[in-house]
Amino acid sequence: MNSRELILGRVRRALADTPADATPVVRDYLREHGQRTVAETVELLAGNLADYRALVHRTDAAGLPGLIAGLLDKHGSASVLAPPGLDEAWLAATSVTRVADRAESSPGELDRVDSVVTACAVAIAETGTIVLDGSPDQGRRRITLVPDHHICVVRVPGQVVSSVPQGLERLDPARPLTWISGPSATSDIELDRVEGVHGPRTLEVIMVGRD
Repeated sequence: MNSRELILGRVRRALADTPADATPVVRDYLREHGQRTVAETVELLAGNLADYRALVHRTDAAGLPGLIAGLLDKHGSASVLAPPGLDEAWLAATSVTRVADRAESSPGELDRVDSVVTACAVAIAETGTIVLDGSPDQGRRRITLVPDHHICVVRVPGQVVSSVPQGLERLDPARPLTWISGPSATSDIELDRVEGVHGPRTLEVIMVGRD
């Protein structure tokens, strides 16, 4: 008997005397903490993103291409990867070399890309979390894990929710979900923080409001 069979056997024995029609446990968790207006929720998201050391920018749709171009220039990016479904207008103001999101790209090739620009599926204010679901404007999971600089666009207030339960309602659990709370970082037992270990060292979030 292997470990898996041993554990499953214990579970079966523990459930052996459970009635088939047992009443399910009601999990009436809070759906959000406190009552906030839409504007307050957006501000909470911005504050929590900043707490996680993400760089937060704000603009409207008209100013988005110029802002992205400026961020790429400031970062010194010579190449940028864009998923196939990204709005072409977002990169219209930059002449930085475009890199295609290809299934056959090796980790080494992706590591040589300076920046990646994506959209997102949802942004969660209470946790300062951006969620990607692999949609055409977000691309494969690895394109946001290997390059060192990630620019992520969040449409506000439409893509912003207060809490994780509200965020989960908008997500398809069958999709490849990537949950991002700030730049990649880890700490050792001495609390020495190291960034970029398992993802981008620099996360820039652009909150795009209505025109």
